[in-house]
Amino acid sequence: MEAMEDDSLEIKDDHNHNYCASSGSKVRTYLSSQLSDGSAVPQPACTPAPGGEPGSRRGKLRSGSTGGSKFMDSDSGSESSEVSESDSTAPPAAEGKFTLDSTSKFLLNAMAVEDYRKNHWPNLEKAIDRLLIQSPTDHISVSYAQIYSYVYKCVCQQHSELLYNDLTLKITNHLQQVSTHLQASPPENFIENFNVALTQYTASLQCIVPVFMYLNKFYIESKLNRDLREDLMKLFADHVAEIHVNTLMPLLIKAHSMPFQVQPSTMASVVKGLYSLRPDWAQLAPALFSGFIPQINPPAVESLLPDYAAHDQKLQMELSMNGFPRGDQSRKRASEDS
Repeated sequence: MEAMEDDSLEIKDDHNHNYCASSGSKVRTYLSSQLSDGSAVPQPACTPAPGGEPGSRRGKLRSGSTGGSKFMDSDSGSESSEVSESDSTAPPAAEGKFTLDSTSKFLLNAMAVEDYRKNHWPNLEKAIDRLLIQSPTDHISVSYAQIYSYVYKCVCQQHSELLYNDLTLKITNHLQQVSTHLQASPPENFIENFNVALTQYTASLQCIVPVFMYLNKFYIESKLNRDLREDLMKLFADHVAEIHVNTLMPLLIKAHSMPFQVQPSTMASVVKGLYSLRPDWAQLAPALFSGFIPQINPPAVESLLPDYAAHDQKLQMELSMNGFPRGDQSRKRASEDS
């Protein structure tokens, strides 16, 4: 073992990362003999290290049986084959792995989107169509558990944004058809038809919003800071109510001035619906909205009490002239003062 160590070649690098070779015990014996003879000591040659190994590393170079060389790391004691020039020009394995991972992720995402387009969304679209056209008095057989399951899978597969865009686009197209149908309505039926459209749409949302709960909770509320029901009601306001409000408001004012021309329940539903969509529309007809919604008019003032009383008396006279008598007053309980 000692003889093998003596024959080995030690490698040390200087501050310029050049490896200086010095022999073993035989070289030291030769140097000592030269010093005893008083001759000059030749300096060992320093050759650049192949491969540019960092200067902090030290090792031993050993000759192999095949003529190749191996490098022994002095810190870890592990052997590694020397890297040739042809091997050093090869691309790093990590870079190729990164490209493969990126391609795989892209293909997986494309497959997931294709599965969404072919399987999930068509089933959801059919269910939404059936829910949008149903009447409040009709019963349509729809598997809410299945719709809920499709929505859950879409959200879990990171298709929340895609699902939200498809849902809003689907409902927008439906509301545009509703608006076109209302434009063809005659004036005498316009209030009733608008009430049917609003009531039907509101009833549909009572079914659509719950089954899209996961989309609402994990995307609309958390990322958009909005609510699904509010967004869908805004679609009705933008694509239906706002387009027809200038036609609807004069008809409502006229119907309000002529009692029972339109059913009171229909009047109340339309006026309250408009106020819920856009409270600012109450300023277009304060007298109309104040008859169905409290606190539309400014607060009562004590100095105007006689005017309020005169207004009430005028209203009673108008009702009696239009065939609404006050009834038999003979059986009315007499006051204690009389």
